[in-house]
Amino acid sequence: MRGASWIGRGLVLAIAVAGLTLSAPGGSFAADDDEEIALNLANLLRSARAAIAAHQDLINDPGSDDKGLTGEVVLEETIARFQADNDLDPRTVEPDTRMGQLFQAQMSAIKEVVDEHQGTINRPGVGFKGFVPAVFGRLVNERFKEKVGDQAQIKVTAPVELVRNRGARPDAWETEHIEAELLDPAWPNGQVFTAVTEQDGREAFRMLVPEYYSAGCLACHGEPKGEIDITGYPMEGGQLDDLGGVISITLFR
Repeated sequence: MRGASWIGRGLVLAIAVAGLTLSAPGGSFAADDDEEIALNLANLLRSARAAIAAHQDLINDPGSDDKGLTGEVVLEETIARFQADNDLDPRTVEPDTRMGQLFQAQMSAIKEVVDEHQGTINRPGVGFKGFVPAVFGRLVNERFKEKVGDQAQIKVTAPVELVRNRGARPDAWETEHIEAELLDPAWPNGQVFTAVTEQDGREAFRMLVPEYYSAGCLACHGEPKGEIDITGYPMEGGQLDDLGGVISITLFR
């Protein structure tokens, strides 16, 4: 069983990121519906990365040793961004629902990761800190897995040739459907891929959310291909609107 749902064009990875308008009007949705849950988790992750992206100049300011960018500040901004795009406050979702439990784990992960990296964020005398949305998102997803990995997992991956961190390499299922569907020139931009399949010996609902290079992303992922970017990696030679990343969500049943 598999399908696809329209969610609109996303922005990817490094600096320019955006949320998706997915929740039902008035903030009501089926709190135990797999697709609705997966889409909302993707949105909250994107809102968190957008919050970090908006503060890159502050994070990389070498002249301040107390920027005030705490986990609580980032979480509040994340929630505000998410709520503006989705007409839903994740804090109000009933905590005994599956969505409520996963929202709580994701919000806790966001706050904890920022608080644990205050030394990096506030380090004086250092410009580029490396605490960019892509790194932050990976850390949040890892912490989320520590908390609720038996229920759900989130990973940001990409076509295998674009993956910089080996831990983000696509698995066999992700590789198959990134290549067969998301990289197909006929695949509509922004359309997700979903399937019910087996993962780690368990039945699971899986979703792939495509993300595309924006102009801001090309500062690190564009041309000239092979030139070392500010993060120390060779640039991929990407073009505007190329598939640059994929949010992969697994919900175990």
